[in-house]
Amino acid sequence: MIISIIFLESGLNKVIEEFKVKINQEIYNVTIRKKISNKHVYLRLKDKNLLEISSYKYFSKIDALDLINRQKEWIVKRREYFFNKEKNNNSYLLYGKRYLKNNLDDKELELYYKEEAKKIIPKLVDEFAKKMNLFPTSIKYRKNKRTWGSCNYRNGLNFNILLIQFPIEVIEYVVIHELAHIKHKNHSKSFWNLVEKYCQDYKQREKLLKSFL
Repeated sequence: MIISIIFLESGLNKVIEEFKVKINQEIYNVTIRKKISNKHVYLRLKDKNLLEISSYKYFSKIDALDLINRQKEWIVKRREYFFNKEKNNNSYLLYGKRYLKNNLDDKELELYYKEEAKKIIPKLVDEFAKKMNLFPTSIKYRKNKRTWGSCNYRNGLNFNILLIQFPIEVIEYVVIHELAHIKHKNHSKSFWNLVEKYCQDYKQREKLLKSFL
C-alpha cells in the first residue's frame, strides 16, 4: 500500500489547509482544521474521498501525511462504509434483517423505529431489571449519532431508536449494559463482571454492535 502527496497548498498560517493524497490508486481530499484550543489530533473520513483532520495550531502537513500513512488501513476499511451506505440507500434494517423502503421516507422510518423501540425495549428492560434487581427511574428514546444508550445520575435510561436495526441479542446487551450502570457509573472491572453475569457472550455481542451496520 503506497501513499503519496499529489498537491500541497501553500500558506502555513492558514487555519484551514487542503491537499490531496493517493492511497491504493484512490485520490483523497484532505482538510486540516487547526484550533488553538485543540490538544489532540482527530482524523475522520467524512465521505468516501474526503479526510478531515482537526488539530492544534502547530500540526504540519508532514505530520498529517505521517498520520494518514499510519491510519491508511483504517481509512480503506472505513471507506467501505460509505459504499455500503450508497448501496443500501433504498433499504432499511429491522432486527438484523434488511427490507426495501418502497415509499417510506426518512422521517417515516425514524418514527417507525421509535414506535418499535417503545414496543420491545421496555419489555427487555423489565425482564433484565428483575433478574439484576436494578430498576431505572425512567426510560426515554431518541435518535443519537454517538451513543446507543446511556444512564444518567438519576438512574434514568436513554436508548437510541436506531438500536431497532440490530438483532435482538444486541439490543439485549445494550439494555443489560445500561442497567449495570445503575450500580456502577463507570466501566470498572466490577461493572464488566456484572454485565458478564447476565450476558456471558457480551464481547461477541459488542463486536456485532460495532460491525453490523
